[in-house]
Amino acid sequence: MSLFLRRFYFVLVGLFLAAPLIVVTGVSVNARQTLAFPPQGFSLDWYIEIFADTGWRNALFASLTLATLSAALAVAIALPLSWFLWRRIAPWANVFQLLGIAPFTLPPVITALGLLTFWATTGFYGQPWTAVISHAIFFVTLPLVTLSLGFSAIDRSLVEAAATMGADDRTIFRTVVLPLITPYLVSGYAFAFVLSLNEYIVAYMTVGFTMETLPIKIFNALRYGYTPTMASVTVLFVVLAAVIYSLIARYGDLLKLLGANSEEKP
Repeated sequence: MSLFLRRFYFVLVGLFLAAPLIVVTGVSVNARQTLAFPPQGFSLDWYIEIFADTGWRNALFASLTLATLSAALAVAIALPLSWFLWRRIAPWANVFQLLGIAPFTLPPVITALGLLTFWATTGFYGQPWTAVISHAIFFVTLPLVTLSLGFSAIDRSLVEAAATMGADDRTIFRTVVLPLITPYLVSGYAFAFVLSLNEYIVAYMTVGFTMETLPIKIFNALRYGYTPTMASVTVLFVVLAAVIYSLIARYGDLLKLLGANSEEKP
């Protein structure tokens, strides 16, 4: 009886968590321009519209560009910072880690308001590249945390042995450290990429409507009525995130397998 209740409980929780996605998926395949659920007919035209319609296609390209560049910049900031924090063990060094985590721990609207004030004061408000920098600052916490975990997993004796053999910091980092933290580097980039792709408030408050990402496009489209295209974009976001996270998991499993095989070799 207890086993049945436990399974019943988990089924209910699963249905509760999946219900929004089930409804959105159903809405996205309506044959007519309605948000009815269950769907009235079946059609994939709303998914095709994301790529066929110029407005939606440009928004998709803007979102992918913003996510790609901002995630890369976030990793570029987090990598030397986490390397510094790992090599230089000092109480004052934790201040830099706190500064790196702060933007993500604050309410998004607070961070967005601060970035809006900064860009407006400097006269760069509305420039597309400000959204890249803003997203990088906002999401730098993710690669910073993953890379910090990667560095903490490194055996310091490997670094000390390389230093004893005359290797400088650059050589140690390239030949010893970087191969070991690559999975954490890729994971941090993937997390920042996915969240940047879905982010609305920071992008909107730094560039307004001068650069229309998919979340901003959805908000703008709401002013003219609801269409199943909005639901299809949501499903696209979920599928893309699931694919990226699955690839990251498989990448980690592959590295573990390769490491185990290398250890077995004499």
